[in-house]
Amino acid sequence: MSIVCCCPILECVYCLACARWVWQKCLYTAGHESEHWGLATAEEFEAVPRLCRLILSVYEDDLHNPLWAPPGGYGIEPDWVILRKNDQETQGRAPPYMIYLDHDHADIVLAVRGLNLAKESDYAVLLDNKLGQAKFDGGYVHNGLLKAAGWVFDAECEVLRELLEKNPSYTLTFAGHSLGAGVVALLVMVAVKNRGKLGFMERKRIRCYAIAPARCMSLNLAVRYADVINSVVLQDTCTVEEKMLKDPRRLYAPGRLYHIVERKPCRIGRYPPVVRTAVPVDGRFEHIVLSCNATSDHAIIWIERESQRALDLMLEKDGMMQIPAKQKMERQESLAREHSEEHKAAMRRAVALDIPQAYTPLSYGTFHEMEEAEFSGRSSEEVTELSSRKRRESWDEFVERLFEVDESGHMVFKKSVS
Repeated sequence: MSIVCCCPILECVYCLACARWVWQKCLYTAGHESEHWGLATAEEFEAVPRLCRLILSVYEDDLHNPLWAPPGGYGIEPDWVILRKNDQETQGRAPPYMIYLDHDHADIVLAVRGLNLAKESDYAVLLDNKLGQAKFDGGYVHNGLLKAAGWVFDAECEVLRELLEKNPSYTLTFAGHSLGAGVVALLVMVAVKNRGKLGFMERKRIRCYAIAPARCMSLNLAVRYADVINSVVLQDTCTVEEKMLKDPRRLYAPGRLYHIVERKPCRIGRYPPVVRTAVPVDGRFEHIVLSCNATSDHAIIWIERESQRALDLMLEKDGMMQIPAKQKMERQESLAREHSEEHKAAMRRAVALDIPQAYTPLSYGTFHEMEEAEFSGRSSEEVTELSSRKRRESWDEFVERLFEVDESGHMVFKKSVS
């Protein structure tokens, strides 16, 4: 009799557990993870919808006669496409990609397509990884994505260097979606570490936009490279497990995060999208919570649409404020400073949380950073000559500090040194 009486209670508990699962997995809308982040501005977000369209164009066989163009078209000039490589040409080593010379925005763009569900080679790249298998620049990265990034860089670094030499004022942008986002996130790290092969261009002229990226690098690298990597996520939410922060092999979404939020808890339908941004450390997205909208939220078509809506709202707000051109320029400079300070604060936060292999940025810059600034924009011959001169000056200073010339003209040790 007692067992029979307990059955209704067990049924109620089971129903409550099922209802909680449905709430978490199907009705969860992801707004609160980034509720304390700052709002993105039109200046910093302007490139996102444009690059989404450029990534979409990689799927086309003929850009002069596109079949899948979004409303308004891709917004690109087919004659400015430098090269394209499909699955056969990449031999399955990397997803198909395209190099585009964007004269309208003074930008050289390498765009990589996302995962092709029908290609075994894409799955091979994605699944080629074990925890802690691949190391890079003091951290851990996804092994398959690193190999794909290295292959693309080796194949196209000469082309990129020639384009940069012909267009010295242009920026270099890597953009990708899904699997391609993971590839470009590691590709920009490879490019930053091998800038000599690109003509010693400045780090600040290199950037990356990873649209709905895979988790591809350890937390210390994700924070350290936040000045060049920008990750864009539409609504998809992630739960945080603080105990995982101590594992240096754990992989995370890379760089600065832009979170597009368009749905709110307990409300039906989509709302005008809001874009929040930050360089989080202990609040960085980790595990995707599957929901009924997860597939659409990950799709590049929907991300392009919602990012354009968000940008239009930002521009409309700026238009209503009627900001003068001079103030806009000052705001851009102020935004760059704020991002730099936020980046440094994130690295200090990583050190405070005892994140493995994290370090605090020095306000006056490291010797390596100062040397990079001095060498930036110079040819390889000038760099070699400057390095030799600096070594000669260092030796002369060393000799002058230890020796002196006596009355007979001979060089002897200084008495103070003795």
